Amino acid sequence: MILTDYLRSPAKRHTAKLAFQGTLIGGTNPSAPQLGSFSSRGPSLQSPGILKPDVIGPGIDILAAWGASTDNATENPFNVRSGTSTSCPHLSGVAALIKSAHPDWDEQNVTAAVFGVGAGHVDPSRALDPGLVYDIHPDDYIPYLCGLGYSDKHVTMIVQRKVSCGDVIPVPEAQLNYPTFSIRLGAGDRKTYTRTVTNVGPPRSTYSAVVRSLEEVGIAVTVVPSEIKFDEVNEKASYAVTFTRLDNITRSTAVSRGSLVWSAADCGYTVVSTIAVVFL
Repeated sequence: MILTDYLRSPAKRHTAKLAFQGTLIGGTNPSAPQLGSFSSRGPSLQSPGILKPDVIGPGIDILAAWGASTDNATENPFNVRSGTSTSCPHLSGVAALIKSAHPDWDEQNVTAAVFGVGAGHVDPSRALDPGLVYDIHPDDYIPYLCGLGYSDKHVTMIVQRKVSCGDVIPVPEAQLNYPTFSIRLGAGDRKTYTRTVTNVGPPRSTYSAVVRSLEEVGIAVTVVPSEIKFDEVNEKASYAVTFTRLDNITRSTAVSRGSLVWSAADCGYTVVSTIAVVFL
């Protein structure tokens, strides 16, 4: 009624102003960001040791430029869309910005920066200066693929060069140098996996590890070493994480989540790795 009365008022020109205040995350809107209901998530069915999605970007009801179509006589230059077609351009733009800021980085470094600081939801500003990255190269996938049981023929088709898994030491799928952990634990199980990080921040920095939200669900997590010191840019360091299930209680939910956080108090960096534990 208020709007109707306003429009019927004798004013000669009716105007309105919209001011974008930025995306609200947390606070009064604790549900944001949230993964779209149509998006896949959680451990991969084909490879449960890999947690998906790697990273998410804005992809629901996105207003963007829209090309004219001769097929249906579309002339409106804007449209509202949802799905990968809107999320992918956001992430591609973030990758382009990172590459322009770090022209010496290869695609693996760029990808690692986006994954490592987003911990699920992309954070473009932090990805420009992530501190640490979980570097991974194409050759690292060969032991992973062989460990999944693919034949030499299939692995050769995937990597586009001759591969003999008999000459490769296969690794467990959760051993791939991803910035996340997807662990399956039965009663009394203990599993250890390693990760390697690369320092792309200040030459001299010290990171300390903290694990969140898993002890309360009966999972003990040990990180060795729990402190990593760097003296050079591009210096690499490895650490091992041991997950131990402390009970055999049947839970109402089969999955619990937590995180491993590497923080550098001396230079202000925080790198988060999401952890998903599936109870068997």
